[in-house]
Amino acid sequence: MNWNGVMPAITTCFDQQLQIDHEFTAKHVSWLVDHGCTGIVTNGSLGEGGALSLDEKIALWKTCVGAVGDRVPVIAAIASMSTSDAVAQAKAAEAAGCEGLMVLPPYVYKGDWREMKTHLSAVIEATPLSCMLYNNPVAYGTDFLPDQIVEIASEHGNLEAVKESSTDVRRITWLKAIDDGRLEVFVGVDDAIVEGIAAGAVGWIAGLVNAFPAESVRLFELARDGRREEAKALYDWFLPLLRLDTVPKFVQLIKLVQEQIEMGSGRVRLPRMELTGTEREETLRIIGRALATRPKAVAA
Repeated sequence: MNWNGVMPAITTCFDQQLQIDHEFTAKHVSWLVDHGCTGIVTNGSLGEGGALSLDEKIALWKTCVGAVGDRVPVIAAIASMSTSDAVAQAKAAEAAGCEGLMVLPPYVYKGDWREMKTHLSAVIEATPLSCMLYNNPVAYGTDFLPDQIVEIASEHGNLEAVKESSTDVRRITWLKAIDDGRLEVFVGVDDAIVEGIAAGAVGWIAGLVNAFPAESVRLFELARDGRREEAKALYDWFLPLLRLDTVPKFVQLIKLVQEQIEMGSGRVRLPRMELTGTEREETLRIIGRALATRPKAVAA
């Protein structure tokens, strides 16, 4: 695994019967890779993984592997309420052809470090696949501190990356200061990408990339290469959209953006519901302004 670059956490597209649209998925991930994305992450929070059965996850992994697995790695997001189920998911992802795992803390139960370390270790040890630890205390209520991340990484050679979604870029510099340089750090919240790269991150697990891959990859490259003025100009344009990734209804919001550019639909599975009323109108205004001022050189 080469943990580097822009890796979309893809949305899961549903047809009118709310079944996974595999034909669109193959088209979508190919389009993302064509625009420079370096991996595909699927069945995570943005992918409504909690609303998918294991059989559906396996089918989705296979679709992504079949579409782009010869070009970039497909990374399976592993999350469950139980450790045994998470281990089963990890093994199924390996069998489906995934090359990496993004390991989440268990849903619902917010245990102490002893319990969380045991859970994470079981998933990481379930396969030889390269693993990324997902730290998102804002969404999951479980916070893995840098010293804890370094501790578990020292015990598992296949834990090679961290998705840092605490929204605090100081976590990146903290982690890099105490790590031996083996862990690759990714930014996990869209509206902290430029700051995160400046702090030392080498990758981005991105959300709005589902609709704007050219702009996302360009922004990452400009920030990585230290081209500050160009990065700022693109970031200023992109930020109103990127902030849609950081609120509770981020799935519905990002899917609405995809729908507006005709690369996906707004359909979601319950308990989520599509946006209506003022909430939808305000989001459409944000999208409309962004499209009206979209940087043509990047979009082309």
